[in-house]
Amino acid sequence: MSDSNHTSPSFFLTGLPGLEAAHIWLSIPLCAMYIASLAGNSLILWVVKSEPSLHQPMYYFLSMLAVTDLGLSASTLPTMFTIYMLGLREVALDMCLLQLFFIHTFSIMESSVLLTMAFDRFVAISNPLRYSTILTNPRIASLGLAIIVRSVGLHIPAPIMLKKLPYCQKRLLSHSYCLHPDVMKLACADTRINSAYGLFVVLSTLGIDSVLIVFSYGLILHTVLSIASKAERLKALNTCVSHICSVLLFYTPMIGLSMIHRFGKWASPCSRVLLSYLHFLTPPVLNPVVYTIKTKQIRLRILRIFRSGRGGIEDTHGH
Repeated sequence: MSDSNHTSPSFFLTGLPGLEAAHIWLSIPLCAMYIASLAGNSLILWVVKSEPSLHQPMYYFLSMLAVTDLGLSASTLPTMFTIYMLGLREVALDMCLLQLFFIHTFSIMESSVLLTMAFDRFVAISNPLRYSTILTNPRIASLGLAIIVRSVGLHIPAPIMLKKLPYCQKRLLSHSYCLHPDVMKLACADTRINSAYGLFVVLSTLGIDSVLIVFSYGLILHTVLSIASKAERLKALNTCVSHICSVLLFYTPMIGLSMIHRFGKWASPCSRVLLSYLHFLTPPVLNPVVYTIKTKQIRLRILRIFRSGRGGIEDTHGH
């Protein structure tokens, strides 16, 4: 039965199935992940802003990735907090639609930023002498604006279309936050248009982005193999390691989650929730770690900050 009387229905979110009694304890590692994401990405942004030697295209794109990761963490945090800390699972339709808009928008932004970073690596390796003339500051700003317009513009229709649908009595979502396919499945109406639009958005963004990233690395590999010196080949490839790690962190859980949603009737609800956590929670936490470990300039700058801070503390104790 549909709720035609209900002007604003609500939904019920899912924590980790079977572990409801341990939710308050599970909130501790989840809170630690959010704090690590906030601290790590904010540190990356501060280091890039305060260090003039990092005012280069590669680090501007890294800053875009950090901002996107902060946005993705902030989008999932409200419902995760209420489920695990407060034990509240109910969410109003309007809040749910707002959350899914931001989650999907920042996901597409992340994919778009990873694509621009692949282009950055291709230009840096294949045409190093023209790198700074190709990726100028105005061009980087234009790419950033295009990413925002593309991500926001494609996702504005989705919540509007979902808002118009009637919803059934059973309103239990299968994740800890609102996602477009999850909400759509609870509608008591024909959702073929919504489904087709959702598929169009996924294919025109994540699908195209992933193909272009693979294509970029094909061109990078072709360029690297043409370099005579083995040391230079390894040096060129080493500049791509951080980006490859970020791509794998973002796309691998997403592909697994997509496969389970479409073909995994056998999959346990717990595995779906865990895969969604891997997809939405781990990249914002691990991306700053990967780039700090693999990027010498950022690592040295952070070490200088800690050394100067420790020196200041020692001076204070000395006085």
